[in-house]
Amino acid sequence: MFYLWLKAFHVIAAIAWMAALLYLPRLMVYHCDAQLGSKQSETFKIMERRLLRAIANPAMAATWILGLVLLIEGGFYKFVWMNAKFVLVICLSALHGLNAKWVKDFAADANKQPARFYRIMNEAPTVLMIGIVLLVVLKPF
Repeated sequence: MFYLWLKAFHVIAAIAWMAALLYLPRLMVYHCDAQLGSKQSETFKIMERRLLRAIANPAMAATWILGLVLLIEGGFYKFVWMNAKFVLVICLSALHGLNAKWVKDFAADANKQPARFYRIMNEAPTVLMIGIVLLVVLKPF
């Protein structure tokens, strides 16, 4: 029963993490249109920082910790599908790191990317999530 609780909280943390990774680039799309130093730009800075620190970072940490416990408890590290999932989660974590960098860039009024860049980057977490879910559910190899 403890394992099922761990799995439930792992899924909850992953959903929260994905929500943050999907919303952050969307905020950045709108932030690109705000004039530097404007009230709107400053509001976006606060929203981005809070989303990253209060939701994305803790959710990522919880996802990783719970996932590693599940990995060890379930002995899933032996399976190829799990290793493939692990690679995709590392990619998702790298994307998280990029989002953190972009938040810092916006906070310093140093963004160099157009809104179109963030629109495209907004799709990356979805692609990774699809791969992760398919690997976990189908266990293809």
